Amino acid sequence: MMRSGEYKNSPEFSEKDRAIIEWSEHVTMGTASERDDIYENVSNHLSDVALVELTMTICYLDMRNKFNDAMKVPIEEKNYIERSLNRKKDPAELKAYLQAVIDEWPEEFPEEIA
Repeated sequence: MMRSGEYKNSPEFSEKDRAIIEWSEHVTMGTASERDDIYENVSNHLSDVALVELTMTICYLDMRNKFNDAMKVPIEEKNYIERSLNRKKDPAELKAYLQAVIDEWPEEFPEEIA
């Protein structure tokens, strides 16, 4: 596991990777708006759409982490996650789940707000 800042000199990361990690750090610390150089660097590697999606994902995960910390939500144990991923998939169970989604699917979606 790498410590914060070690990515800057690691050969494991491309320039694009480093720009994304640096942007992620500044968004998380709340300093992204003060660093035009960091924004320019990451925007040289990503499209506007990709940068918006990346930033939204970072903010969402930060919010989730803060919520979980505040509510003292325990982190799942590794073996629980592995068991979930390796669990035998039951086609009938999946079909029932998808049917429930379809049954609750709205006939119409709200119009977009301009």
